Amino acid sequence: MEIEKDNRCILYCRVSSKEQEEKGYSLESQEKLLRTYAERNGFVISKTFKISESASGKLIRKTFNEMLRYIKKRKIKMILCEKIDRLTRNLKDGAVISDWVSADKTREVHFVKENFIVSQNTKAHENLVWDMKVAIARFYTNNLSEEVKKGQKAKLESGWLPSGHKLGYKVIGEKGHKIYVPDPKISPYIKKAFELYNSGNYTIKRLVEDLYTEGLRNKNGNQVNKSTLHRLISDPFYCGYIIWNGEEYDGKHKHIISETLFNDVQSKLKRKYKAGQLKKHFHLFKGLITCAECGCLVSWETQKKHNYGRCKGYKPCSRKGYIRQEVVEDKVNELLERIKPKNKYVLEWINKALKEKNKDKKDYSQNTRESLTKELNKMDNRIDRIYEDKIDEIISVEYYKKKYKEYTKKKKQILVEMGKLEKRVTNYYEIGVEIHQLAFTAQEQYNSIKATTDERRTLLNRIFSEIKLNEDRTIDIKYTPAFEFLSEWMPKLNATSELLKIGYNNRKTDALAPAHPIWLGDRDSNPDCLDQNQESYH
Repeated sequence: MEIEKDNRCILYCRVSSKEQEEKGYSLESQEKLLRTYAERNGFVISKTFKISESASGKLIRKTFNEMLRYIKKRKIKMILCEKIDRLTRNLKDGAVISDWVSADKTREVHFVKENFIVSQNTKAHENLVWDMKVAIARFYTNNLSEEVKKGQKAKLESGWLPSGHKLGYKVIGEKGHKIYVPDPKISPYIKKAFELYNSGNYTIKRLVEDLYTEGLRNKNGNQVNKSTLHRLISDPFYCGYIIWNGEEYDGKHKHIISETLFNDVQSKLKRKYKAGQLKKHFHLFKGLITCAECGCLVSWETQKKHNYGRCKGYKPCSRKGYIRQEVVEDKVNELLERIKPKNKYVLEWINKALKEKNKDKKDYSQNTRESLTKELNKMDNRIDRIYEDKIDEIISVEYYKKKYKEYTKKKKQILVEMGKLEKRVTNYYEIGVEIHQLAFTAQEQYNSIKATTDERRTLLNRIFSEIKLNEDRTIDIKYTPAFEFLSEWMPKLNATSELLKIGYNNRKTDALAPAHPIWLGDRDSNPDCLDQNQESYH
């Protein structure tokens, strides 16, 4: 009695690179070839497995294992594939296929383009060919991987990301020369995400919701989820660095945010307690006040329509008392009053003085720029010298890489300082006016019934750098550098307000001349933004 042969089969198609697809090895052309072969031999196709060039190694392995499970479960005896290197990517895959074939004498693997069939009946010399072909396929795969890594390394050293999607950027350029540039539609949202989180008023969840409401979408047009947004604001790519396989590279792409803003956001991401975690009450001072003894954040709760803060002592701490929010706000108002120009005449006099002062800053900036340029040239010369020493084998490749990294890092720091210097000179007057204007209106803004909790928190973060709860339930508050300076000289300047008013009305007092001997400014009034010098306003 003749046993009828099982003529069922599966097709296995794989393209490992875009180049292969362009050269005629596309999934469609492979499938067509295999279907034609199956029809010619009377085989019945049960299923087709396809793996595109964009698939990851994990997906390829998953599909390969899925194919093996399928043929074992349905007892299919034949696999049709274009070539050996389409089915086996390494020796392990080859061994798995060999074991599958050896387990049943009716099983076969047909490599159509190579006119080669693997089965139990394969002769010794044919098995040798099979083993050689698997080894060659493995060599091809390893060599391709090595070439890809070499190309990626070269692109990274040139300052460009080899591959991958970055929300807020789009890829332009010809094949082999593609670069990342900010997407004008999405990049403003990315910058805003960093700025909002840095305000201390946002959790990741709230940031996701607000950005979605304002129009931010992922590449599929959906809401950016929490994990994606967390990775995004943790990614130094947005401030000019590329992280690849654990190594950091300087990127040539245009960054969306400054390195300072990125670092500020990272410090907030690492906090154990973040602002805005409470759903029922969003307290004004949540996340802003620390315990003077243990350094933990002060927790807030609402009792009988009043807000109370206390240190819960997560670290060993003896301070268990409460402080009412009104006590903190009284202290805040006292400090806001101290930095406030008394009237518009004082404010206008300051603005005139800043305008004159800006002229002196330009001369100071030119000298600093020349000094930085000399340092920059020195780094360039050092890089050239170590390169020549490497070529002449005077120094090792490892030593060259170490010094090259050191010098390029210093070079970037110098370029950053030069950029800051330019910005300082350009914005000196505008920043100075803005700081004094804020000091003039801060108390009014803070106490306005129209001010939201977010707006008040932003104001507090702008003016104060530190708020601490003491053992005796008092509060110590430190200004940021600019407003610390204002707190020292504004009371003195306000004492001369009547003389400034007379000088302003009569136009007799020069903008840089002291209106009263008590006014002895000896540094700039926006020290957190500008380099200080010993010149006074007069």
